[in-house]
Amino acid sequence: MTGTHPYARELGDFLRARRSRLRPEDVGLEPGGRRRVTGLRREELALLAGLSTDYYQRMEQGREVRPSDDVLDALAAAFDLADEERRHLFTLARAARRPAPTEVHRDPERVPDSTRRLLRVMGTPAVVLGRHLDVLAWNDMAEALLGDPVDVPPGRLNMLLLMFDDAHTGDRQCPDWEQQALDYIGMMRAAVATDPTHPRATAIVGELSIRSPEFRRLWGRHDVRESVSGSKTFRIPEVGDIVLDWDTYPLPGDPGPVMLVFTAEPGSADADRLQLLAALHATRVRKPR
Repeated sequence: MTGTHPYARELGDFLRARRSRLRPEDVGLEPGGRRRVTGLRREELALLAGLSTDYYQRMEQGREVRPSDDVLDALAAAFDLADEERRHLFTLARAARRPAPTEVHRDPERVPDSTRRLLRVMGTPAVVLGRHLDVLAWNDMAEALLGDPVDVPPGRLNMLLLMFDDAHTGDRQCPDWEQQALDYIGMMRAAVATDPTHPRATAIVGELSIRSPEFRRLWGRHDVRESVSGSKTFRIPEVGDIVLDWDTYPLPGDPGPVMLVFTAEPGSADADRLQLLAALHATRVRKPR
């Protein structure tokens, strides 16, 4: 597929991943005899969408196919896509219709002073993440909870790289680890959809795909997340387990960074432990940023 449109390759990957999840019985087809593929066959999916098998196959292969909105609507219905997935499908396909740019201008990511002031006055852990999940800024509460980012080597201060760091394999035994990994991966997928050839995304995904079977498995699902939230258990020997909710909030930009905020129910034991952790952190000598 060398030389094919980068968005067409992403679109083909997305279609294959979604087809592999559908079983014949999910769409009212008879399973038949032994099947050599996981999920539906290409011809079955093409039939459901009202397309020729050859046309659909070229789409999956990332060849120069520019589907109309009507074709995309038919595919979204055949796959029974959720709203977020449908938007992702249209984003990739519409970008694939345009000629691939010969030169891409990418401005460096920066955190406005006003956002840094907001971080400082927040009474709960918060970090600012770039489009590829690089940690751009944080507050003292986040440092108390997550550790001092200054201790992380340059270029490694990235949520995905840290999640799949072999030094933290014990964290992967937590029941909420895989769901949070899927959420971060889904955010990266959404970022890749806006710029498939961005060197930072290519470097992160390439490295993790080579060294982490877990990442390859989860990345291959081709899930996408526009906005994510959840809960996470932090196991901190000094104060005990702390269960926090986490949410992401988009900041200005196209695409802009997001703010990741951790909160505890006011008056709960988790809130008390978080405040104790912050107090302990405040007594230590911190390195200047």
